[in-house]
Amino acid sequence: QMQLVESGGGLVQPGGSLRLSCAASTRTFSRYSMAWFRQAPGREREFVADYTWSSSTSYAESVKGRFTISRENEKNMVYLQMDSLKPEDTAVYYCAEAARPWSSGTDVGSFGSWGQGTQVTVSS
Repeated sequence: QMQLVESGGGLVQPGGSLRLSCAASTRTFSRYSMAWFRQAPGREREFVADYTWSSSTSYAESVKGRFTISRENEKNMVYLQMDSLKPEDTAVYYCAEAARPWSSGTDVGSFGSWGQGTQVTVSS
């Protein structure tokens, strides 16, 4: 399993921006689809965005046009640029690795390794 470490969370005002980073520990990083999920208090973990092993991306409707996922395979890094943040974006954000190489999905069960999470709070 890959070890994932997120960073970049914090407190931001509505309309502001944050950039989350996720460092992965594997030599075969490029074979795995990567994703960001989030979980707000009292709610289930939900898909935010993914960047597949084949270089395609997808987004939840709630963040489309505001968030951008990217990755640098040579650095084993995946990022989530979050712009025009809203209070409803407040959650713990998790980086996730697909359970198998050369696979993809947007459900929790498609991912086998998770980071510890980083808190994002959007409030004035």
